[in-house]
Amino acid sequence: MHWAWKNCPYRYKSHYTRGDHGYPTIMLEAVASYDLWIWHAYFGPADSNNEINVLNQSDLFNDLFQDTAHPCNFLVSECNFNKGYYLTDGIYPEWATLVKSFKSKPTLEAAKFKRFQEAARKDIERAFGVLQGR
Repeated sequence: MHWAWKNCPYRYKSHYTRGDHGYPTIMLEAVASYDLWIWHAYFGPADSNNEINVLNQSDLFNDLFQDTAHPCNFLVSECNFNKGYYLTDGIYPEWATLVKSFKSKPTLEAAKFKRFQEAARKDIERAFGVLQGR
């Protein structure tokens, strides 16, 4: 999420302004649950005005890649997993921990998964809305 920085000091405006916004923003990467609990938040540094730059510098994903992240145990179809997964949209890289929505015509099972995934993505959008005071 691009968080508008209304009181950005003048000397930093060029570092935090992206052409499509026209005003300074700070990139916020967050992991939130349906009850609006923010489990992780990371504000991208200066000049990292796109999602991929923030993702590449994120402590959350660095810990996952270095295998130092806290375990997140869950069971799917009688298969145990110990690393979390994160719902994203199409611009993110093809990483095993990032789950994107299906693009092709899905099976009934995939369509059900897609509905649940889209509902979960709305939770984070709702959390961003609360943070922005909407």
